[in-house]
Amino acid sequence: MKYIIQGGRKLEGEIEVSGNKNAIFPCVAAALLTQDEVILENVADLADTQVLIQILNSLGVKVDRRKTTLVINSKDLKSYVLPKEFMIKLRGSIVLVGAILARKNKVTFYHPGGDIIGKRSINTHLEAFKSIGAVLTKSDLEYSLRFVEQENTAVSIFLQEASVTACENLILASVLGKKKVVLKNCPKEPHVEDLCKMLLQMGASIKGVGTDTLLIDGVDKLSGTKFKIGIDYIEVGTYAVASAITGGKIKIFGLDKSNLDPVLEPLKRFGVKIETHDNYLVVSADKLISPVKIITNIWPGFPSDLMSVAIVLATQSKGVTLCHDWMYESRMFFVDKLISMGAQITLADPHRSLVYGSSKLKGRVIETPDIRAGMALVLAALVAKGESTINQIELIERGYENVVGKLTNLGADIKKYV
Repeated sequence: MKYIIQGGRKLEGEIEVSGNKNAIFPCVAAALLTQDEVILENVADLADTQVLIQILNSLGVKVDRRKTTLVINSKDLKSYVLPKEFMIKLRGSIVLVGAILARKNKVTFYHPGGDIIGKRSINTHLEAFKSIGAVLTKSDLEYSLRFVEQENTAVSIFLQEASVTACENLILASVLGKKKVVLKNCPKEPHVEDLCKMLLQMGASIKGVGTDTLLIDGVDKLSGTKFKIGIDYIEVGTYAVASAITGGKIKIFGLDKSNLDPVLEPLKRFGVKIETHDNYLVVSADKLISPVKIITNIWPGFPSDLMSVAIVLATQSKGVTLCHDWMYESRMFFVDKLISMGAQITLADPHRSLVYGSSKLKGRVIETPDIRAGMALVLAALVAKGESTINQIELIERGYENVVGKLTNLGADIKKYV
């Protein structure tokens, strides 16, 4: 599949922000912890969501999709084996491990796949599971975990890295049973907080939500609930950049009380104008300037998932910006595609690039390397002169809902071909 984009049009109008892609997997996993019905609202219609539903169906879980709502009933959860053919497609599927381990006291799974943006080990997950009493066996890329007879145990775990998915897995694995678990150095991303809030509604005992230390007391049973997933702050940042680089003005609707400062404040340093209202933003830019540097960090720092579009923003800003993503050593390995379009970028090392702006980009035929870089290339094509073809767009649509529809509504000339 591919997009064909005619560049050079200002983006103007309104869009509705989707639900947080990164909250879908942990919140769906939480639904496996109860035999009652769970209703999840504001679920983005993504390719990853569709594969996740296939995984649940293979386990005996019933899922009824109603537009942006999932109705999940895991009463008949029978299997404790996560299917290899699906796990190797989705990195996010790893968080199902903690939930199934808690529900079935055992789980078999395979090393998860997903984007190739650096070495993505699951050792943090495995060591943490062992810390709460799980016994691990491994055969190549197949893993099995099981709880032996559980006692009233208390354990304190300091995460060596503030891994979002490892923390979510530990939360899911600890909320049922007799365990008392203290998790330290926890990430504070919005989707971790969403998971905790949902579990609290289900009857879990979790203290310290929103901080870097969580205290979990296992309970005997969790109940069903209705929970609304928070907004996709990565999508907010992406469309804000799209507005700024095309010289347009857009309104982004559907906001909630999520903290958007880590996303918006760095963009303001580029000269992006952002007016904040109760449930929407107005984004524009008269003149883009290059900040000295932009660096990713764990939340509430600038998200790694926005670095690719920030590099495109830097190509359209006057001056030189050092773009530094210390988290993933392959995040920068799409800049050659921007260079082919006319961008002036020096790749210093796998984590850093120097972007010299502003550059006049030209349309090209380009392959999509991963979700975030792929969407960044779409943004570059929007501002480029002439026609661009973005191939392998199925990767982009794993993480961004209705790209063609949203951009078309803003005035972009973009068409999808299967």
